Amino acid sequence: MDGVRRARAALGRAAAQVTGQALGPYQSAVVRIGFAGTWLFFLLCEFPVRAELYGPDGPWSWRLAERLTDSNGAFTVLMWSDSTLWFEIVYAVSVLASLGLLLGWRTRATSVVFMVGVLSLQNRSVFMGDGGDNVIHLMAIYLVLTRCAQVWSLDARRARLRGSASAGAAGPVLWVVLGAVFAYGTATGRFGYGWLAAFAALWVVCMLWWLVDRYEPEGEGRAVLDVLANLLHNAGLLVIMAEVCLIYATAGWYKIQGSRWQDGTALYYPLGLDYFTPWPGLSALVAGSGTLVMLLSYGTVAVQVAFPFTLFNRRIKNVLLAVMMLEHVGIAVLLGLPFFSLAMIAADAVFLPTVFLVWLGARCAALRPSRRAAEPVSVPDPSSPVPAQGPALR
Repeated sequence: MDGVRRARAALGRAAAQVTGQALGPYQSAVVRIGFAGTWLFFLLCEFPVRAELYGPDGPWSWRLAERLTDSNGAFTVLMWSDSTLWFEIVYAVSVLASLGLLLGWRTRATSVVFMVGVLSLQNRSVFMGDGGDNVIHLMAIYLVLTRCAQVWSLDARRARLRGSASAGAAGPVLWVVLGAVFAYGTATGRFGYGWLAAFAALWVVCMLWWLVDRYEPEGEGRAVLDVLANLLHNAGLLVIMAEVCLIYATAGWYKIQGSRWQDGTALYYPLGLDYFTPWPGLSALVAGSGTLVMLLSYGTVAVQVAFPFTLFNRRIKNVLLAVMMLEHVGIAVLLGLPFFSLAMIAADAVFLPTVFLVWLGARCAALRPSRRAAEPVSVPDPSSPVPAQGPALR
């Protein structure tokens, strides 16, 4: 009986934690900043050739994209019109949404627009992406489910200064505009049934949230919405963590089956391709050392296979996490894949320890000119109720 009571008590505490707060506020904020920044960086870097990549001047024509999306049901608003003006509008809105999500401005709305921009551009020209684009594609959907602006965002600042993150007229205006676009898409039959239901649910729930937050901030309705939002956030954060583990596990186990990875020579071959040698001298230097190539090849496989099994050992997990981030920095420099590396580092950030993130945030805040003359910035206590974490995030 004592065991049953202890199990019930533990279950009750776990349920209270999952429903009572959105876990991993710092981790979700870093993931938000990382992916929004990566996509914004990509859009700005490719701005001069945007029409060739995703627009009317690309080899993958609008008609080909239309046939593909009709067959696979992929969502993209670029298929609403083949005009150059519409493409430029979508591209510009995608840039602005990425910036808004990066800053955490009206995050519930900008996360939806960010997702629409990512899906629209990537599904318009499916052959223009790589593994990093696939990660951004998935994370853009998951971020809509999370409360990723609890810290390090303009929304958090507004809530601190004005008592509510939804204060001001910008929120209602933004959702009216989005509602008008949604109504147009619905009236013209631009949405499939699944996306129609998803966007309708998002719009109604966010409107309801604004009404309750504005007129009944301390009532039972707000408490119920908070519980539901916490559940959805924690589920979304769990899915992000599982996705990262799945990426590394599948990549590692597939590598094990390859003969080039088994004999330790896999890294040698891309170093001889012009596409993957932005620094030919550096690539030749690495490729010229058989021992270094073997160690890097075996080390990559070992880290990727081992990482999912280390999540409940904080010290080993943190060491492997640092190694994997350094590995992606090496990929960005050595193989010339910066966007892929940035996307993977942003995904890895979901496992960064809270203590480190709190310390990093305090140090960054201390560097701001407005804070230098003020009192020294104190590091928040990681054990406070807001940043409570699961074992994999500590």
